[in-house]
Amino acid sequence: MWIVYVIQHDVTKQIYIGKTNNLKRRILEHNSGDNHSTKRLNGKWIPIYAEAYRIKSDADKRELRLKYHGSAKHELIKRLGGSKL
Repeated sequence: MWIVYVIQHDVTKQIYIGKTNNLKRRILEHNSGDNHSTKRLNGKWIPIYAEAYRIKSDADKRELRLKYHGSAKHELIKRLGGSKL
């Protein structure tokens, strides 16, 4: 199973969108400071949303749509409402 996820940094409030087949491991990697795109000096990344897909290509399409099509990302952020930090 593939997961398209949204995490938010508890200090900067920045949002990151990604995909993985192991969400728990991936969150640990983001918070370890080894990932270039999510490396921060303080704070931690909190998962705020996830979607599950059986097929990797479907997860790939959704991730790209959220990352590179502003309207899809804005709709999701709006739908999250109070779930954001």
